[in-house]
Amino acid sequence: MRKFVYDFTEGNKDLKDLLGGKGANLAEMTNLGLPVPPGFTITTEACRHYLAEGDVPDGLAAEIAAHLEALETTMGKRLGDAADPLLVSVRSGAKFSMPGMMETVLNIGLNDASVLGLAKQSGNERFAWDSYRRLIQMFGKTVLGIEGELFEAALDELKGSRQDTDLDAGDLQRLVETYKGIVREQKGREFPSDPREQMELAIRAVFDSWNAPRAVLYRRQERIPAELGTAVNVVAMVFGNIGMDSGTGVAFTRDPGSGHQGVYGDYLQNAQGEDVVAGIRNTVPLQELERIDPASYRELLDIMSTLENHYRDLCDIEFTIERGKLWMLQTRVGKRTAGAAFCIATQLVDEGLIDMDEAVSRVSGDQLAQLMFPRFSATADNTRLTTGMNASPGAAVGKAVFTSAKAVELAGRGEQVILVRRETNPDDLAGMIAAQGVLTSRGGKTSHAAVVARGMGKTCVCGAEELVVDTRAGRFTAPGGVVVSEGDVISIDGSTGAVYLGEVPVVASPVMEYFEGGPVEDELVVAVDRIMRHADAVRRLAVRANADTPEDAARARAFGAQGIGLCRTEHMFLGDRRKLVEDLILASTDEERQAALDALEPLQKADFAGIFAAMDGLPVTIRLIDPPLHEFLPDYTELAVKVALAGDAADEKDRRLLDAVKRLHEQNPMLGLRGVRLGLVIPGLFAMQVRAIADAAKESANPRAEIMIPLVGAVQELESVREEALRILADKGVDAMVGTMIEVPRAALTAGQIAEAAEFFSFGTNDLTQMTWAFSRDDVESAFFGKYLDLGIFGVSPFESIDRDGVGRLMRIAVEEGRRTRPDLKIGICGEHGGDPASVHFCHEIGLDYVSCSPFRVAVARLEAGRAALTSDGSDTR
Repeated sequence: MRKFVYDFTEGNKDLKDLLGGKGANLAEMTNLGLPVPPGFTITTEACRHYLAEGDVPDGLAAEIAAHLEALETTMGKRLGDAADPLLVSVRSGAKFSMPGMMETVLNIGLNDASVLGLAKQSGNERFAWDSYRRLIQMFGKTVLGIEGELFEAALDELKGSRQDTDLDAGDLQRLVETYKGIVREQKGREFPSDPREQMELAIRAVFDSWNAPRAVLYRRQERIPAELGTAVNVVAMVFGNIGMDSGTGVAFTRDPGSGHQGVYGDYLQNAQGEDVVAGIRNTVPLQELERIDPASYRELLDIMSTLENHYRDLCDIEFTIERGKLWMLQTRVGKRTAGAAFCIATQLVDEGLIDMDEAVSRVSGDQLAQLMFPRFSATADNTRLTTGMNASPGAAVGKAVFTSAKAVELAGRGEQVILVRRETNPDDLAGMIAAQGVLTSRGGKTSHAAVVARGMGKTCVCGAEELVVDTRAGRFTAPGGVVVSEGDVISIDGSTGAVYLGEVPVVASPVMEYFEGGPVEDELVVAVDRIMRHADAVRRLAVRANADTPEDAARARAFGAQGIGLCRTEHMFLGDRRKLVEDLILASTDEERQAALDALEPLQKADFAGIFAAMDGLPVTIRLIDPPLHEFLPDYTELAVKVALAGDAADEKDRRLLDAVKRLHEQNPMLGLRGVRLGLVIPGLFAMQVRAIADAAKESANPRAEIMIPLVGAVQELESVREEALRILADKGVDAMVGTMIEVPRAALTAGQIAEAAEFFSFGTNDLTQMTWAFSRDDVESAFFGKYLDLGIFGVSPFESIDRDGVGRLMRIAVEEGRRTRPDLKIGICGEHGGDPASVHFCHEIGLDYVSCSPFRVAVARLEAGRAALTSDGSDTR
């Protein structure tokens, strides 16, 4: 019979798929002998069954009952007992961390009778009633679906100008009655007093929260598979809100913002864990615990060292102290900023905990890209409003908005915004994603805003206490009486915590300067340099760049490109040269056509010579002209209006152009007269380009030209163009490879035949994706992609990351059949997928020789090619 419930003594950290990250790590800490409250985990398999069938699997209730009985025996208490109650928490815990996105309910087992027993056993009546009001508030919001602001408003009304900790037992007892009244009014029923019913409903609520809108949105943002489900952890309660000798905190074994070693975290006396994460009360630095409770502090430092050495990584720890006794509630590989990821990886190498292979696996191309973003200029003279906590680095500028909905609305119109809140909660996720950065007046570096922003690579400043934020009025007031209203532009510096009025100018980051040839001095740059060098040493895939000018080629080479994988010749026909293309199109005789080609040829030759010089000895793949010719002609409507208004006085050339535009008009140009078809239909066009390539190569010091024929669908098309190209190359005495783009599904399916005439393949995955899906990219991305993402038809746009099952299958076929015909066939990719980390891994997997992407993504592709060559899972902090 399938097992759905595991005691903490039965699991380990390698069972995250089954027990979720939280359950697996609680089991691991239990096995290490660390002080973990006893409990058990309900598996992700039970969740998946519940979500699919609408009910828990057979036998689950009996397993839960058996494990609860064992827990009661261990603790010497019964759940909800009136005299001495056992209380438990019910917590979510998916394989990948989703901070605040799913549900947690604390203090299950309290009711009107057991709260009296808790007060008597603890000797603290205030603590008992505080725990009871927390249960009703959390249960009401997360399990019963009552608007959380109703409970918050009742609490605020009771407090007035007091703090939470100023409320006495009588205040909290009255608040419990108020909360029960809210439940009665909103749900038409009494708050459930049966402890078993409380636990069962909470477990189902955690299962249901897997598909809550904010959880779905977070998974999409972090690319977490929707089918995983969440585990549920039932844990004996330990209490940080029992008095000033108790408390709760969050610790990191290293600074997740910078990677620096030291004591890092937050602590809050007389509180439960949700108070720290929510940022409702401002915490004290973890170092203060040494003064407050020296023994617990020393024990915590020992445990932090044990966990970091055991996991060989930065660990994120949640703990509670109950009357001087330290308890570990959770650990996981901690989320960190991009800069911290690189620094920590190399630090761990130097400490002998991991090797350089592992270090490369522990960073990502997305993190590297974040480090290349600009930062604020140090010489800017903008007004500094205040300084908060530097929770997540970066430079963010935008209009201040005070609600998540407004952030989404303005961002949807293309405007940059900064989300300003007193504190964020999981319901603010959509606004956090839409915003350039997040600013809060409350909370510490381990608050919800800080943790989620760091995980997303989003700039964040927290705990800017000098700001008085009024979300309802849509404004905040800074020191000196400066008022910032919704729509006013502010700038936030997540590296220093500074908040500025207006737009602060930005400068290049030190990592970008490094890739452009700058010094290797800064600690972060040194770490990046070490990891990039090792990635280059271990990768099999070469990395080229898409570049159309000598300037782009030189920039690509500076970023480490090993050649040009796509030089688009049509970009060379724009600007002043457009007139020559018009002459070619309007030519009515062979002589006129040849004259137009003769005028274009020396210009093309100069273009290619400049690129060969910039790449000097590196391969340059030149794609012959691909787009339909009408793209080089004036707009039909504008030209028709011009001719109509001129009447009989209309210019003759304008009339001929209008006729040409009509003649060349196509209902679907993407599938019309373009690519290889142009070369076959317009005599001399491709020959002119090949001659220009050959002449430029003859005059270059060390050229390595590769001529690529676009949009081939049948080998006969390629053979015809290739024959002419080889004849010209032979006449010029130039050696160059001739190959083709694989961007038509038929080309992929007949790759074995095409390889007979092609010396190389290069996948044009943009067009291959359009034709495979029958999508017009320009139309569908704005029309219905959002709906497709919502429905889970695909988890990420196929234009952003290669669709492995469809487009990827065609690529596999082409690779296998092409190399069966020509074993030495060189194969690469030149669509923008070549710079997407997941796509780089796929290209490595199917045996491509190189990827090619825009110059600014070359460094990312180099790193991901190195990671693809290694087998480690790295630091997966999702």
